[in-house]
Amino acid sequence: MQRRTFTLALPAALIGVHRLASAQPFPSKPIRYIVPVAAGGGSDMVGRTVTERWGRLLNQTIVVDNQGGGGGVIAAQSTSRAPADGYTLMQGYVATHGTSPATRKLPYDAVKDFTPIGMIGATPNVLVINADVPARDFKEFLAYLRANPGKVSYGSAGPGSLTHLTMELFKQVEDVQMTHVPYRGVAPAFNDLMGGQTQAMFPGLAAAVPHIKSGRARPLAVTGKARHPQLKDTPTLEELGLRGFDAVQWYGVVGPAGMPADVVRQLNETLNTVLKAPDLSEKLAIEAVEPMPMSAAEFGAYVRADIERWTRLARERKIQLDA
Repeated sequence: MQRRTFTLALPAALIGVHRLASAQPFPSKPIRYIVPVAAGGGSDMVGRTVTERWGRLLNQTIVVDNQGGGGGVIAAQSTSRAPADGYTLMQGYVATHGTSPATRKLPYDAVKDFTPIGMIGATPNVLVINADVPARDFKEFLAYLRANPGKVSYGSAGPGSLTHLTMELFKQVEDVQMTHVPYRGVAPAFNDLMGGQTQAMFPGLAAAVPHIKSGRARPLAVTGKARHPQLKDTPTLEELGLRGFDAVQWYGVVGPAGMPADVVRQLNETLNTVLKAPDLSEKLAIEAVEPMPMSAAEFGAYVRADIERWTRLARERKIQLDA
């Protein structure tokens, strides 16, 4: 009889242990943070810089998991299929949750398959020209384009990249002609810009700064709502009268769809606390990234607006990379 009583009581005891484990405060184990690029680049640096401080604040280890390949598709799929418990997060950025959804058919839905956690920050794109182009400022470059329709070439980091779409937006707004020369990455695109094979480009600021400082590339304007501290004398395109050029290279944090609201709230609040620390701004300045704390809802709205912006442009400029 005693043995029977013990046997019947055992499942109840196990259920109690399970409930106790489930009730442990979040996070009770290490968090996996997927970065959709190989280790060593600027995006990786941003992720590691943020998670080092974020983990200390959460009193838990955040393990960076680099999953490069497929323009972020591999990382995005891995994240979307993970349990929605807060222990798998991803550093989404303008390609995975902006330009790629606008120009390609993807095996994931950038909105429905993810939970927005928060924005990290952004760096502007900068319109640069080869130093030999006879234009000292934006107005002169525009005049040069109009005087030489179709004779100016611009490079990009690849079809559908932010460097491509931003220049196409510029061409559309100003009604000018330039020939697109796509490359496999921003480095070879810069090599040809410096060599004079192309005359213009719209790279991220971090990639452009060394060439600007050397005098081999001339900055004419930056995207974003305000001038960047590293290029205080370079006006924004908004200042110059071009609307819709608040587009930037941004980085944020997402998780699988359906994450618990309390976990999202805790992650968002602690992330924003990290972003407001002065020493973090100094670290991210290496990649010209300025922190942009947002609520989870604000970040979700930002992602949707970015996808809508580039989808509209891709449709109007007939940029569909699966066609």
